[in-house]
Amino acid sequence: MAQAGLLRIGELSRRSGVSPELLRAWERRYELLQPTRSEGGLRLYSEGDVERVRAMQRHLASGLAAAEAARLAATDEAPLTPTALAPAAARADLASAFAAFDEARAQAVLDGVFAGSTVDAALSSVIVPYLHELGDRWAARDATVAEEHFASGVLRGRLLALARDWGRGLGPCVVLACAPGEQHDLGLIAFGLALRARGWRIAYLGQDTPLESVAGAAAAFAPAFVVISSVDGARFQNNADELRRIAQAHRLCLGGSGAVSATLDVDAIRLSADPVAEADRLTELVPR
Repeated sequence: MAQAGLLRIGELSRRSGVSPELLRAWERRYELLQPTRSEGGLRLYSEGDVERVRAMQRHLASGLAAAEAARLAATDEAPLTPTALAPAAARADLASAFAAFDEARAQAVLDGVFAGSTVDAALSSVIVPYLHELGDRWAARDATVAEEHFASGVLRGRLLALARDWGRGLGPCVVLACAPGEQHDLGLIAFGLALRARGWRIAYLGQDTPLESVAGAAAAFAPAFVVISSVDGARFQNNADELRRIAQAHRLCLGGSGAVSATLDVDAIRLSADPVAEADRLTELVPR
């Protein structure tokens, strides 16, 4: 908050689930937002701007073009009620948009998903199941590498926009990292968002992280848990000695499908594929 009752664009983004870049585009193209200026020249947004963004999201989710959605949201025409989340339809719409390499349509679908649900519901009912479906299609050669990369890039950008400032706060800390060689990080980001919704602070190290770097970060952050993720169990097995050393100093969790398939003698919690359920589980395990 910049002033009482006024928001900076980062806070407006967190409240609405819309990236700052898209908010600026809506302001520039459609004059949807009506910011004031601080003494230092910063744009400050009101609760009215929050409501217009939410109305814009609902109109987009109903199938309107962006210009018409903005016109209705700006003029507050027709009483608006939040649309219920329809997970199967949202996943189908996402799949169709990504198959056509239509980022604008995919972003509009995501706008509707986050406008009509909590972050938990969006993750557990739409985003994570869609990623599993995409993975199954890719394994069956029903999806191209280009489609998988395109979808992953768009979703990663959207989820990381929601993750801004997730390292701040007073809650327990968790270190999140992908195992050495592991590039698939969307499930780990989703898990971090679910933890953040429960008040955690996130220290996110990202893809392909050397385990000595994980250990160094854990020593600095003193986290409640260290979570290492991989879709390939061999990446855990090949680094078993280093995992044991981390587990001796910190409470270790292994995530991703590789955590299920890996055969190794390491004192670690194995996490399932449900980020929301596992976020609840770790939260319960933190000493009060």
